[in-house]
Amino acid sequence: MKFLSIATTRIIKRILSILHRGGSLPGQIGLKLDKNILSKLHFDGSIVLVTGTNGKTSTSNLIADLFETAGKKVITNRRGDNMRAGITTTILTNTTLFGKVKADVMVLEVDELNVRHILPQLKVDAFVVTNFFRDQLDRAREMEQLIETIEAVLPAFSGTLVLNANDPNVVRLADHAPNASNCFFAVDRCSTSCAQTAEASEGKFCPRCGSRLAYEYYQYSHIGSFHCTNCNFAAPPATICLSDIHLSKRQFTWRKQAFYAPQDGLYAIYNCAAVCAIAELFHIDSRCVQEVFANAKQPWGRNEHFQFGNQTCILNLVKNPTGANEVMKVIEQHPENRAILIVLNDHDQDGTDVSWIYDTHFEKILSNNTQALFCSGTRAYDMALRLRYEGYKGEIQVIEDLQEATDALLSVKDCTLFAIATYTALLPTRNAISRRIK
Repeated sequence: MKFLSIATTRIIKRILSILHRGGSLPGQIGLKLDKNILSKLHFDGSIVLVTGTNGKTSTSNLIADLFETAGKKVITNRRGDNMRAGITTTILTNTTLFGKVKADVMVLEVDELNVRHILPQLKVDAFVVTNFFRDQLDRAREMEQLIETIEAVLPAFSGTLVLNANDPNVVRLADHAPNASNCFFAVDRCSTSCAQTAEASEGKFCPRCGSRLAYEYYQYSHIGSFHCTNCNFAAPPATICLSDIHLSKRQFTWRKQAFYAPQDGLYAIYNCAAVCAIAELFHIDSRCVQEVFANAKQPWGRNEHFQFGNQTCILNLVKNPTGANEVMKVIEQHPENRAILIVLNDHDQDGTDVSWIYDTHFEKILSNNTQALFCSGTRAYDMALRLRYEGYKGEIQVIEDLQEATDALLSVKDCTLFAIATYTALLPTRNAISRRIK
């Protein structure tokens, strides 16, 4: 069945390519023919898996760039097809009919709920976990349940866990992987760190004993330096710690060298810390790291910049309170006048429960220099109501047609333009912008 599974996947992928279509259908069929196909492949190279609520696409793409810059042939799901079928499509279409994977390294972004399907099937060298936040409760259930699905497959894992040392929900994974090595990455205290947080925070209680966690400082949400008030659970000493953080310059220090993050925001510095950890683990020269950060291509919708005449339009994905709050902070840091379009959808991939918008600090973008606000998407009116509850006194325009809403945003003069979109709205919003800037 191995030969048939690989051949069928490759044929269907080729047909879809001729038709200029993508998707995970080839992998779905391949798995129907042999559900254990991934475990039957021959691969002598290194495998890096990347998961987490926020940052996994940016981080996995940077890690793939890192290996390519170091001269390796890399297989990666760069477009974010991170479910089981999408990952299977990516791998099998780069495999010979006899099951030999044609690469030196595989860097695979994996949806959190799909880790339990992928990790046991591949001989993974490094398993990178960026963070865990409350996200898509209707699909992923409570965060505790999601983490438990990952913990359940860790006892057999014998590679290296590359974990965010500032997230207690990530650090706890090490307790369930007795055969694994640990590499912890962290970001040092910086100008935006604080002693208290008003943001939605899941890291309140110790995963070992259930007692309350105390924080020396918070970076954002529950990310920070923590310790249990009852037992010895605490933020571990970091293997990799980025220091001298200057957010306005996107600058940090590692190995006594200055580096520049490819994106704005503290969350982008954490993505860089994970990449530095992989560089350390695989003995990749820091000059490669410098080159990767300097030349990184922005994943679609992750602080993606478009030039429209003499104005800039910046597109960002939002999907949960923590990620949205970080986007709000980035927008807040722009002192010039601005116009903002928020596209809120509630399809299955977005999460049908949109109550998370009430845990997002939209007040950060509702200052006097916000000249225009537009709402679109399937829940446009819910979004407008949320902004009105925040106390915004200006006009909020609800425009259900996305192209019309985008045109309205792009028509605002003498402003920096921001488009914020949920998952299923991201590509349509990007396309709507692209139609007008050509």
